Amino acid sequence: MATAKKAAATKAPAAKKAAPAKRTPNAAFLKPLTPSPALAAVIGDKPLPRTEVTKKVWEYIKKHNLQDAANKRNINADDKLKPIFKKPQVTMFELTKLISEQLS
Repeated sequence: MATAKKAAATKAPAAKKAAPAKRTPNAAFLKPLTPSPALAAVIGDKPLPRTEVTKKVWEYIKKHNLQDAANKRNINADDKLKPIFKKPQVTMFELTKLISEQLS
């Protein structure tokens, strides 16, 4: 009896999931924004979309080895990042909020 139930359960066709529709990016993320002078010292002064600004800041952080060795979620501020962060260390979760304040 147990084998009959098991066989019936394995014969049932697996439900196929439809492929998710390709999402279009939000236009707000693609709009070029001008960085503040403090942020321009890190990423340059050209207007860039918010996503590119975040990528460039992360490139700078990794290039200058600014992630905390003990806790990689923390980012240590150097002389260029202190005016943006307004404190010596921030978490990666605070980063986008602090960057957004520097864009117009």
